[in-house]
Amino acid sequence: MGAALDELRQAVAALPPAPQAMAAYLETVRTGAYRVTDADVEALKAAGCSEDEIFEQTVAVAVDEGLRRLEAGLRALG
Repeated sequence: MGAALDELRQAVAALPPAPQAMAAYLETVRTGAYRVTDADVEALKAAGCSEDEIFEQTVAVAVDEGLRRLEAGLRALG
């Protein structure tokens, strides 16, 4: 695609893997971010995840899913 998208992909790939405690939350972000609540985030913090970690992993999953959907749309058009 473009250099900027490649850089974005690399930045997301460079993040450490998400802790297992975040798996269900990140699946919610991936499949329906509108369903994420403050309580979800508070539960992650109570489980020992830092706000920075929650933010970074949330953005990484959202970007990854967005790029996946973009590529699927471009394939459909092409």
